[in-house]
Amino acid sequence: MSTTRSILGFSIAAIFAVCSAGALAATGTVTQLSGTLSVKKADGSIRILSQKSAIENGDTLNTERDSYAQIKFEDGAQLTLKPNTAVKIDDFRFTEGRPQEDSFLYNLVKGGLRAVTGIVGKRSKDKYQVTTATATIGIRGTTFAADDCVNNRTGDCAILEPAVYVGVADGEVAVRNGLGELGLAAGQFGLIAPNQRPLFLSTDPGLQFTPPATFIQSVMAGSTVNTGRSLECVITR
Repeated sequence: MSTTRSILGFSIAAIFAVCSAGALAATGTVTQLSGTLSVKKADGSIRILSQKSAIENGDTLNTERDSYAQIKFEDGAQLTLKPNTAVKIDDFRFTEGRPQEDSFLYNLVKGGLRAVTGIVGKRSKDKYQVTTATATIGIRGTTFAADDCVNNRTGDCAILEPAVYVGVADGEVAVRNGLGELGLAAGQFGLIAPNQRPLFLSTDPGLQFTPPATFIQSVMAGSTVNTGRSLECVITR
């Protein structure tokens, strides 16, 4: 538990951690993890997660420094979180035979992510949206990346203009705010600075996505890293 205390920065006297192997049925599951992933639940409680931990609506996921995590949702969608990233799952709903009830809304609070859309993003494109510090991202069935360099001014973001950067690997996205909308196709990049309309970038902004080799290999092979760390710790003050 000393590791947990140092990671979250709480004093030893202020924390009590309880670990359990159980998890409730939820909208998504942690499928890959390298480093430390925590979640702030809707009730304010904080937990340290592991492989197979359940993700629920209302959860705010946080990766620590040098940590990467992949979350897979019930419709096959995937989110891979970069280090020092926070993402809130606002509303995920999927039932195979009821597309009218589809929903996948989440908020990139800070940091960066890589997303692969699932069934919701393919059959109900208008119901898949990502909110960021400067714009909303809508999709057209795609694989894309979003990096918040407004709230993060370290690493690669330190040399870039404060903005949210979006890149598309496959399919299309529509980036919009109150000042305009920009469509991006595969191989294209966009910049959305505060209080400006979305702009097209002619080159890759250079935001690196470099998880450890073991993480990449396990994702490609469908295996797991951090195998055996099945306990989920609840942190209370």
